[in-house]
Amino acid sequence: GSAPGEGDGARVEAPTVVEAQTVVEAHDMGFRYGARGEPILRNCELHIIAGDRLLLEGASGGGKSTLASLLTGMRRPESGLLLVGGLDRQTLGLDGWRRRVASAPQFHENHVLTETFSFNLLMGRRWPPRREDLAEAEMVCRELGLSDLLSRMPGGFEQMIGESGWQLSHGERSRLFIARTLLQDADLLVLDESFAALDPENLRLALACVLRRAPSLLVIAHP
Repeated sequence: GSAPGEGDGARVEAPTVVEAQTVVEAHDMGFRYGARGEPILRNCELHIIAGDRLLLEGASGGGKSTLASLLTGMRRPESGLLLVGGLDRQTLGLDGWRRRVASAPQFHENHVLTETFSFNLLMGRRWPPRREDLAEAEMVCRELGLSDLLSRMPGGFEQMIGESGWQLSHGERSRLFIARTLLQDADLLVLDESFAALDPENLRLALACVLRRAPSLLVIAHP
């Protein structure tokens, strides 16, 4: 006998497939420092789609931070193709690229300016900030466990920090850098060793905040 529905006009509807949005893609990408240096990256293939949460681990010198600097537009590939939203850096320009990919570089490469806490938080966004910008910044700080710092600083958000201002601890600076990256409203966040200085409780808060808020995420860490 024939199978049920066979020959009687019944149709099975194929499930609708929603095409995931590609955020970053690299094809055959290579990079070396100097014309005669050893290749740091070669034949690199990468495909990051909206919603991805990726962890890249490896020993020092393995090219992790070099990859981060390429993804954030600080360096250009020596060979191959690197696209953000289907466009290359020449088409987007550096500002356009950095609006799409935001990063918190390694601690020693990230800086607290001698300015207000809010200025350091909202660098890269419109200035002066609107009320809703400050409200969003305050919410991110609360989620990262920085409310205690803000209540201790006499000036709160308008407290001067940096070399000649209020001194932040290592962990507070790390969370400031994470908050600054989250507040860029970029399509991809690249966090390079951003959690290394955090104690277990603040690490838990920071991870929860980043995983909840980042549209797409690449975390670089030492194993």
